[in-house]
Amino acid sequence: MKYGIVAFPSKKLQDFANSYRKRYDTHFSKITPHITLKSVFEVDDSKVNEVTSMLQEISKQFKPLSIHVSKVSSFAPVNNAIYLKVEPTEQLQKLYDALHAKSFGLEPEYKFVPHITIAQDMSSGEHDDIYGQLRMTDVHSEEVIDRIHLLYQLEDGSWTVYETFRLSGAE
Repeated sequence: MKYGIVAFPSKKLQDFANSYRKRYDTHFSKITPHITLKSVFEVDDSKVNEVTSMLQEISKQFKPLSIHVSKVSSFAPVNNAIYLKVEPTEQLQKLYDALHAKSFGLEPEYKFVPHITIAQDMSSGEHDDIYGQLRMTDVHSEEVIDRIHLLYQLEDGSWTVYETFRLSGAE
């Protein structure tokens, strides 16, 4: 089964992201706006308890995440995705690194760029037009996220929460 680990921002920030996602994101109906902490990975059903145990341990080490969303940005030319930039912090990086430790599975495919996707799967022309408009958007949001979530993918491609972990540590 396919799993992923995410942090969901506040309802207010999700609503803001969705105001763009419903028009520009082909995954709008599949998953709520989120910050990906560990991309898709596969786990045999018999090993899910090991994953949840590791996540419980990791979540006990980290305090709630303070995030600051600062602007609209893009991954172009590597990928025609547009996103809300979450400013990187040492705390966010350490959590990401803990979720990618050797005992926890595969190495990440890309360097960690914390973000909330608002548009993807566009042609280059579409991307350039939409990004040209959206990068002028004034985006400033600061909030605290006190939970991370293990998601799993359903047969229709949508994602749902398998288990939630409260960040309760000191780091």
